[in-house]
Amino acid sequence: MQHEKRTIGPETVRMIELGHPWIIADSYTKKWPAGKAGDVVALVDGSGRFIATGLLDPDDRIMARVLSRERMRPDRSWLSRRVQQAIQLRQSHADLAGTSAYRLVNGEGDGLPGLTVDRYGEYLMVQLYCEGWRPHLKILTRVMEELLHPAGIYEKSRPQKTRELEAVSDTKSYGRLLAGAPAPQPLLVQENGLNFLVRLEEGLNTGLFLDQRKNRRDLMPRVRGKRVLNLFAYTAAFSVAAAAAGASLITSVDASPGYLEWGKANFGANRLNPKRHEFITGDCLHVMQELARQGKVYDVIIMDPPSFSTTAKSRFTTRGGTSDLVAAALSLLQSGGLLITSSNHQRIDVADYLKELRRGALQAGSELRVISLSGQPEDFPYPVTFPEGRYLKYAVSVKTD
Repeated sequence: MQHEKRTIGPETVRMIELGHPWIIADSYTKKWPAGKAGDVVALVDGSGRFIATGLLDPDDRIMARVLSRERMRPDRSWLSRRVQQAIQLRQSHADLAGTSAYRLVNGEGDGLPGLTVDRYGEYLMVQLYCEGWRPHLKILTRVMEELLHPAGIYEKSRPQKTRELEAVSDTKSYGRLLAGAPAPQPLLVQENGLNFLVRLEEGLNTGLFLDQRKNRRDLMPRVRGKRVLNLFAYTAAFSVAAAAAGASLITSVDASPGYLEWGKANFGANRLNPKRHEFITGDCLHVMQELARQGKVYDVIIMDPPSFSTTAKSRFTTRGGTSDLVAAALSLLQSGGLLITSSNHQRIDVADYLKELRRGALQAGSELRVISLSGQPEDFPYPVTFPEGRYLKYAVSVKTD
């Protein structure tokens, strides 16, 4: 089996041998002959020794991704084996009781780097984080049809600058049907026995972040009879979980009125009355300042900001804004109350994230004690050799004065 060769430097060789699947652009990749996205290449060291089979994406910072340490082609039988292994992992290890929306293929964690497949009821959603997969998308679609018999398969495109676009463009269609019949818009799916509405065509995201499933279930026994403030509520999935668990009052805050209307529809889909709760449109930091002026106090505060959030008046980033948000939230949290914070920022590890929480607590003159620290669920596996794969941080802390 012959593929065009691409020479990689000693540092990249070492990273691949340690199990990392990315070839980052460097002085060696600058000398590579021209190629196109989707080319399958033999990655070799300076002496021509074969190291791995890679999938080329020449216009990206990640120039190639390792498909295998052996010589191979991403043909129908190889893709079928990889997808079957991913299905088996979920069947064996993921608790999907009462759940019809979950991740079926998690990129590097399932040996298909740069590619994800999510299940939404009878439909599948493919996302390409590597344009190298595009020429192989038809074969992949056929494999998924054969193995899973979905009603339809969609691709959700991943434009650049997604967070900036999200602020102004939550109705544009980024999803396209690859095979099968169109899905209802919205489509009703289940998570932990609760109903949620998702959109497979409109918007950059579907309306439900599947990696928080276990964390929403963890929330439920903590909030019965409690006053809950849900910041960066998006479509209010955490709020729905809290309401279903018997929270006395839930205040959901988000910069997008459209998402909050979607959140109210999610309440209705579970026969929960949104009018018994509060929905506030606005910048979360400004809203917290106003709530503090009003003397409001909460028993549980949830904070799950996007990595980058752009609103008309402020710009929030995880590294730059978490401590300020934590300090503001602590002024609204009663002693003994729970602060639940989350970040999906890939480049910030757990230790750095806890430092942000510490800064916020010191700023507020409060003490925070972490009682639970978790990440993504079993359907979001990652290789132990790929630290970027463990991106989700979810901390439950008690405020003690």
